[in-house]
Amino acid sequence: MESQEPQDVPDGPGVYRAFICASFNQDTTSLSVGTKTGYRLFSVTAVDKLDCIHEGVECPDVYIVERLFSSSLVVVVSLSMPRRMNVYHFKKGTEICNYSYSNNILSVRLNRQRLVVCLEESIYIHNIKDMKLLKTLLNTPTNPTGLCALSVNHSNSYLAYPGSATIGEITVYDANNLSTLTLIQAHDSPLAALTFNASGTKLASASEKGTVIRVFSVPEGQRLFEFRRGMKRYVSISSLSFSADGQFLCASSNTETVHIFKLEQHSPSQDEESPTWSAYVGKMFTAASTYLPSQVSDMMHQDRAFATVRLNMFGLKNICALATIQKLPRLLVASSDGFLYIYNVDPQDGGECVLVQKHRLFDSSEDQVEEKEEENPEDVSPQPASQSYAATVALPSTPPSSTTLMGYSEDGGAQKGEVIPEHEFAEGPVCLDDENEFPPVGNQSN
Repeated sequence: MESQEPQDVPDGPGVYRAFICASFNQDTTSLSVGTKTGYRLFSVTAVDKLDCIHEGVECPDVYIVERLFSSSLVVVVSLSMPRRMNVYHFKKGTEICNYSYSNNILSVRLNRQRLVVCLEESIYIHNIKDMKLLKTLLNTPTNPTGLCALSVNHSNSYLAYPGSATIGEITVYDANNLSTLTLIQAHDSPLAALTFNASGTKLASASEKGTVIRVFSVPEGQRLFEFRRGMKRYVSISSLSFSADGQFLCASSNTETVHIFKLEQHSPSQDEESPTWSAYVGKMFTAASTYLPSQVSDMMHQDRAFATVRLNMFGLKNICALATIQKLPRLLVASSDGFLYIYNVDPQDGGECVLVQKHRLFDSSEDQVEEKEEENPEDVSPQPASQSYAATVALPSTPPSSTTLMGYSEDGGAQKGEVIPEHEFAEGPVCLDDENEFPPVGNQSN
């Protein structure tokens, strides 16, 4: 699942400051959150309990944390060293390797074949098994939020990123063969969200306006679906996510509503078989749309949400994902209020989703500590609510000294050709044998 980009700093007490970022792993079995003290990994394979499987304290103020499926590999970037990416084996508590870049890291994406690092005006593509740098895409259009998506299907490893800073153009790149596949003219406004389905055959996008979500075929770039999230106001889409079977797409924003859309083609024969009043009106609208301006005609052909969720908060950043937990379809919403919300989804009738569980991501004692820190203005430097984490990371910083970085030769590969253990990339459940694993790359001597 695509993770949340660094988002606006919530202007409030307590846990808001502790919850810097959040992301679901590629198969939505794990939730990662970055905190002021490090990062946490949670298992989300059950409804009634949320297990914290690891808490990393290697570095503070983590604003990017990405886990590779259910393996022990986790990629971390900290505000204290925003140009440096660290790859950890969290079950052994060791660093596998680290890598430094010319500017601040805005996002990281990974599958079993590739690891992609996105800066504001460049993208780096690594072979994840030995971390050798395969390709650098320089002078990409200005991308201040680090928006990009990588298909979790490593057999194609499609990468999508903005092809323009002024309009909603998408560049689709083959990260396996290192070549551009196609350009998609998706929206009139700049892009705000991108995500692939699990097989990498569909790509969903939203613009900064946030009113229309479109789905395209990959690699052809043909428009398949168009969904209208709303008409009354522009919103900021914070996440898009397909269900594992690619039949549903969910979208969350800075409003109180999460939308779920159903990807189904409407067959004309179905309308003929059921001559209802609504079907008759629908035909009338379809006929009338041929005489209307294109913008109005497009609006009449857009599908509305199949199911919705009404959150009990407004204006807070969150990410959503669709998952099958205990054999039932669920919607997961991780919110910057410090909670994970789990909803039941009716795959047949849709409608309003029912909240079945609410999990606290931080202990109440941590909330109290955070609140006490905020009560002392001398100890905390307040940040404006409009300041984004991407903007914070983009501030000038002193690059780390090369003498402190271990694990890489001059050509960008791991020392002595060391590789990440093969079982970390297994298709099925990972069973680690820590005693027989390769030692961490970062601890190897020349």
